[in-house]
Amino acid sequence: MVTLLKFEQNRPLDFIALGRLCIDLNANEINRPMEETRTFTKYVGGSPANIAIGMSRLGAKTGFIGRIADDQMGRFIHSYLEQNNIDTSCVVTDRSGSVTGLAFTEIKSPEECSILMYRDNVADLKLSPNDISEAYIQQAKALLISGTALAKSPSREAVFLALDYARKHRVVVFFDLDYRPYTWSSREETAIYYKLAAEKCDVMIGTREEFDLVEYFDSAAQRNDERTANKWFDYQAKIVVIKHGKNGSIAYTKDGKKYEGSIFPAKVVKTFGAGDAYASAFIYGLMQGWEIPKCMEFGSASASIVISSHSCSDAMPALQQIQEYIAQYKAEKH
Repeated sequence: MVTLLKFEQNRPLDFIALGRLCIDLNANEINRPMEETRTFTKYVGGSPANIAIGMSRLGAKTGFIGRIADDQMGRFIHSYLEQNNIDTSCVVTDRSGSVTGLAFTEIKSPEECSILMYRDNVADLKLSPNDISEAYIQQAKALLISGTALAKSPSREAVFLALDYARKHRVVVFFDLDYRPYTWSSREETAIYYKLAAEKCDVMIGTREEFDLVEYFDSAAQRNDERTANKWFDYQAKIVVIKHGKNGSIAYTKDGKKYEGSIFPAKVVKTFGAGDAYASAFIYGLMQGWEIPKCMEFGSASASIVISSHSCSDAMPALQQIQEYIAQYKAEKH
């Protein structure tokens, strides 16, 4: 495990996330379509935000690089990050007239969940290279980027500059693929920029469908999990995690090993948030030097806790909560 990823221990920050800060408006009237939903509850959202909140709840010293709108929603996000002990010294208030991205969620059933996104002129995509502090990134053991931040300029250029600084200062880079089709112009554009970013990352986490998109220019006949992992091992990647929804996840490591992760039973309220919960707990485990199967177990348990809740960010569990969840499951199984 130690040979796969090397975290520089003498850094004041464990983890920095970069990218999307937005608002989730989750339907209160569940088991019905959006057209019939009358009220919603407001939460902080966005995959990098949720992962950062998850890491902080687990006890990691966490920071964030991003832009928020100069409005009430932006101020809500800023204060929520601070309440969750996330350093906001590199969270910039955008004063160009941008707005906070909104995600309305529809919860028709535990299996049927969809998201209606408002992403025009959003603050998080105004993140610019001038917002990226080399000194700040140098203070961290790990940096997380997410695919959504690559969708538009100047956010795209900001991500590549952050990747450059991270590689220069031996900061371990995690890439949450986080593909959201409505922010991209074409599949070709998506594949090109995802590939350029993926080449610079140490750990990649995504669904099979997301990896298919990144490999859009490869022959479809050549796409399978093992080939996907080996493709990225030819660059910087040491660990590639491919998620298969209800069928769990598979982690491949550069030393030729393969690990299959199971899923925990859950009283599912909604499906979204599972990936963010999984990522935060999995990354936390890697940073503790745990073996991959334990990291995957932690990730799966965290995901089950979050999909059993109405929220994503508010539901991100603390360390003890995950430990108790796993222990209870194992006790009931025997």
